[in-house]
Amino acid sequence: MDWLYRISVISGPLPVVVTVLGVLGGVWLLGARARWFSRIAVPVCALVSLVVMIAIWITVEKVIRPFPDPVAMSVYVWIGLGIFSLLLLGPRIKAGGTAGRAIVSVLAALSMILTSATQINLFFAAYPTVGIVLGHDDFDRVALTDVPGPTDPVVTGNPTDSLWKAPEGMPIRGRVTTLPVPGTISGFTARDAQVYLPPAYFTDPRPLLPVLVLMAGQPGKPEDWLQGGKLTATMDSFARQHSGLAPVVVIVDGTGSQLANPLCTDSPAGNVGTYLAKDVPAAVAGAFQIDTNPKAWTIGGLSYGGTCSLQMATNYPEVYPTFLDLSGQLEPTLGDRQRTVDQIFGGNEAAFVKVNPMDILATRKFPDSGGVFVVGSDDNEFKPGQQKVYEAAKAAGMDVKYLELPGGHSFAVWSAGVEQELGWISQRMGLIS
Repeated sequence: MDWLYRISVISGPLPVVVTVLGVLGGVWLLGARARWFSRIAVPVCALVSLVVMIAIWITVEKVIRPFPDPVAMSVYVWIGLGIFSLLLLGPRIKAGGTAGRAIVSVLAALSMILTSATQINLFFAAYPTVGIVLGHDDFDRVALTDVPGPTDPVVTGNPTDSLWKAPEGMPIRGRVTTLPVPGTISGFTARDAQVYLPPAYFTDPRPLLPVLVLMAGQPGKPEDWLQGGKLTATMDSFARQHSGLAPVVVIVDGTGSQLANPLCTDSPAGNVGTYLAKDVPAAVAGAFQIDTNPKAWTIGGLSYGGTCSLQMATNYPEVYPTFLDLSGQLEPTLGDRQRTVDQIFGGNEAAFVKVNPMDILATRKFPDSGGVFVVGSDDNEFKPGQQKVYEAAKAAGMDVKYLELPGGHSFAVWSAGVEQELGWISQRMGLIS
C-alpha cells in the first residue's frame, strides 16, 4: 500500500483527474431534461447555496472572527459549490426517474464535493498525499518510554560535525515521539508536543544536538507540521546529507486548542510567553539529552506561529536567539489593533506596545540575534508585513534574511522554507560548518 499512500493530492495527475470528474459530475447534475428541474430546482438550489455561503462568510469574517486574518474568498466559493451539489442531488434523483440514474447522480454529487475539497486543499496544501488524507503516518514512531536514555560520553564540537563520525548500525531515518509539556510555571494548558529525533540521536555515544522549536498556525495543531509540513521527510533528508546529524525538532502547542488565539504573550487568555520561554525548555531538557546552551536553540512557526516566533525572539532573546518566521503577521492581532488591545491587554495600549515586536525593534538592539523571514510571493495579505518586520529587524542589528518562495499562504511555502533555511539555522546553532 505504500505506493498508494505516496500519491500526491496537490500535484501531478490526481488533482487534475479529480477536477475533471467534478466537472463531469456537475454537467450530469445540471443535465436533467425536466422543465421544472431547470426552471425551479436549479435556481432555488443555487440561491440557497449562495445564501448559505454568504452566511458562513459573515459568521466567520464579521461575527465570530475566529481567525486573525481573512480566509480567501475562493475557499468560500468552493464551499458554496459543494453545498450546491448536495442540494441539487435530491431534485436530480427525482428528475432521473430510474435507479441507475439515481446512482450516477449520487456519484456525480460526490465527485463535485471531492473536487471542492481538493481545491480547498490545493490552496492550503495541508494534506499533500493520499496517506496523510487517510491518516497514515509516513514516518516511524517511538514511545517516549522507549527513547534511549543519556549516553556518557557525548560528542561535542564547534561545530558538532567537525568531530562527529556516524557509527555503524545507525538508523537511516529519525523517529517521532509524543511529549507532554505541562505548564508547570506558566499554568498554561497545552496539547502534547510532537518531537522528531534524528538518526544520530539513536547512537552511543550520542552527539549533543541543538533544538528547533516549531509551532503551527491558528487554527492548527502540532501534528500539522508532520502532515502538511512534511517535516520528517525534510529532516531525514538533511540528516542523510550530514551523517545522521539534524536538530531535535519539538513541535509545541502555542495556542492551547484548535481555534484559540492567546497571542503568544502572558495575558488572561493564557501565559503563553512564559510557557514557551520556561516550561518548554525545561520539559525538553528533562526528557532528552540535548544541547541546553541557548545558542543551540531556535524557535519558528507558520502564520500565527511565525508571529509568535518573532515575539519570543524579541521578548526572550536570551532563550531564543535564532528564529524562523514563516508568513508571520506585522504584529500580534485578533483582527485589528483596538480589538487586540481591548480583549488581550484590557484596553492598555502601553501593555501591548511593551511586547509588540515592531515597537521593541524600534527601541532596542539585538546584535546576538538572527533569523529568517519567509513568505509566499503570492501571499499579498502577509508579504507587506513580512517586508516591514524584516527591515525593522535588520535596523535593530539582527543577522536576518528575507526569502520569498513561490506560492501563497500555504504549506507549499512553509515546508520549502524550512527545507531551504535549515542549513543556515544549523550553522547558527553550531551543528554544521
